[in-house]
Amino acid sequence: MSFNLLHNKFNNYMKKLYILIFLIFAFNANSMEKKTTFNKKLFDTAQSDGKVVVVSSWTKYCSSCASQMKVLDKAKNDFDNIEIFSFNIKNKEIAKLFDVQYQTTLLIFKDNKEVYRSIGETSKDLIYEAIQSSI
Repeated sequence: MSFNLLHNKFNNYMKKLYILIFLIFAFNANSMEKKTTFNKKLFDTAQSDGKVVVVSSWTKYCSSCASQMKVLDKAKNDFDNIEIFSFNIKNKEIAKLFDVQYQTTLLIFKDNKEVYRSIGETSKDLIYEAIQSSI
């Protein structure tokens, strides 16, 4: 094999490696920190105060979960009288409480009743529509 052929193959390999590294860093830079904010006492208090309560489930490396959480984070500022909680789907106690089996499950409660449930919904328009119809 000639030096030029090896050099070209090496350059192509390095370009692909740089692109992969860039994508990894870009994805991590835009990812949202996920943490469990659900607390049963605060959940019950929000419901007794007449708030619309939104609960979402997530898992660590789930990009659709991060997308849904970004929409919900914005919704906190765009809607009045709502409370938003999230939890790691690996927390079996909370998952069992809500009968949630999958990440990116979205629940909305009003007047102490579940009024909406979806799995995998990340569209801002559809999530906002669900929240608006519950207010």
